[in-house]
Amino acid sequence: MKNNDQTVTTTAKPKRNKYTSQFKEQALERVKQDGVPKAAKELGIAQAMLYNWQAKSRQTGQPLEEQKLQQAEIARLTRENTRLEEEVAFLKKAAAYFDKVRHDSVP
Repeated sequence: MKNNDQTVTTTAKPKRNKYTSQFKEQALERVKQDGVPKAAKELGIAQAMLYNWQAKSRQTGQPLEEQKLQQAEIARLTRENTRLEEEVAFLKKAAAYFDKVRHDSVP
């Protein structure tokens, strides 16, 4: 007798490590002292990751932590801008409505 049970195998994605900005800054300092290959081996991370962190740091000339703070501030300002635009649109509609009501009620 054949067993018709089919087993479903799923391949789980490897968990991505998240590194703090402070860790990244310290890793980049170690890279400056020891070089990428040695620092990567000592930290147990891929060399490519260190090269990416270096490139991002060079692009802006700012530390990674400062970049993250700026990105968060830009996101906050974008949300605030959207909220204010919605308020302005509402107030324009309300003003138009009350202007129409005022003109319709004048004899």
